[in-house]
Amino acid sequence: MSKVSGAPLRAVPFKITNPELIPSKRYYDETFFELEREHLWPHVWQMACRLEEIPNLGDWIEYKILDKSVILVRGKKGVQAFHNACRHRGVQLATGHGNCKTSGFICPFHGWRFSMDGENTFVFGRGIFSEDVLDQAELNLVPCRVELWGGCAFINFDNDAPPLIDTMKPIADRLDVRNVDKLKVEWWVSSVLPTNWKLAMEAFMEGYHVMRTHPQLYAQPYDPSQKAEADVGGSPARARTSRQVVETFVHHMELLGDGMGGMVSKSDIAIAHELIESGIELPEDPTQTVPAFMLHLNDEITTRARARGIDMPDLNYLRANNPAAPVEFIFPHYFLLPQFGNMSSYRIRPLTAETCLFELWSLMLYPEDEQRERPVAPTPTPHDSESFPEIPKQDYSNLPLQQLGLHAVGFENMRLSKDVEGLISNYQRVIDGFLEGRDKNELAKAIEIGSGPLGVPIQDIGF
Repeated sequence: MSKVSGAPLRAVPFKITNPELIPSKRYYDETFFELEREHLWPHVWQMACRLEEIPNLGDWIEYKILDKSVILVRGKKGVQAFHNACRHRGVQLATGHGNCKTSGFICPFHGWRFSMDGENTFVFGRGIFSEDVLDQAELNLVPCRVELWGGCAFINFDNDAPPLIDTMKPIADRLDVRNVDKLKVEWWVSSVLPTNWKLAMEAFMEGYHVMRTHPQLYAQPYDPSQKAEADVGGSPARARTSRQVVETFVHHMELLGDGMGGMVSKSDIAIAHELIESGIELPEDPTQTVPAFMLHLNDEITTRARARGIDMPDLNYLRANNPAAPVEFIFPHYFLLPQFGNMSSYRIRPLTAETCLFELWSLMLYPEDEQRERPVAPTPTPHDSESFPEIPKQDYSNLPLQQLGLHAVGFENMRLSKDVEGLISNYQRVIDGFLEGRDKNELAKAIEIGSGPLGVPIQDIGF
């Protein structure tokens, strides 16, 4: 299908013609990277900040993507976004974060001023300019499109792009009931990886790598709600006593907690240990032990959290009626990983064809009246630092080697499993749609398919 204008589709180098084969040059070719810069990033919804980064009137942060910079500010009209350039001679007005309630934004070059709502309030030496170049509407900061979801502000440089929700409604339906908008930052770390941005994301789009990369997570207690080994890389443990199965399950919780921080909180783990020691009755059939234990655990986590003033959803209701995938991908660069009432979160931004900024949050539900410090973007840590939690540290050890391996003579394509590595193919083909210049509504439907849970099969995205 061609663009709305009827113009022919653009040619795309290294286009995916077989959905099971991904050309390796997409991960390092400079021409392909420049096409993404020109035709992808200016037209997609991007998670630009967590709303708790700008909690008070006048709070602002800068969001950068490649050569573009946007200011997100909580003004009198709510959360707004503006292109970060003085209307005089284009100097960037703001870097990092701050509060402009009193001063507004002041250009460091010639002192022009702008209110927190983007209105130009002062032109130094106004009389030396011709009046026809000082029209007020032309002096105000240029707004950037912004929409809110999940406790975050998303921006889009394309004013004609379909609404954010049109690209992610199934994910929103699964996560809204988990109060994703009320999660707060427990901690936030980042690293510059010597890896293409797409490669950095794809490690989290399938569970096939768990057996080798995360061996501590591979052997799991038997839970019939989990997929089999051939599906996701999990390995149900041999049948044992009910207590042994439950103890193994709680140990798995501890590994996730240690490996991913707040993805499983210390308080959830403590509750699990208390339940074991309380001698609760469990089915003798090991295949029924974990589901039965989960009913008790979810009920205790929900009850105790609510007693503390936390708006915790009913975890047993969610398990029965709205189960969440372990990883949810929101095109083009944002992930949420739900676990009990907590989530981990990733955002990946391209820097060069073979480097990217990888950010990782630990998110938790806190009492509604608890005062939290405003989170501030961290200074990136070296990608091989021992300070990272174990699970991302294991992933980070693979990715630089993969980036180098893609340059190997004779390695022309990645070979994907059609059954469990389909998300990689699905979202990569959506990128092709942007580079080709396909119809925006057609792309919105494709984004829905190219987003979602990990471990899905290759699907028809509509083109």
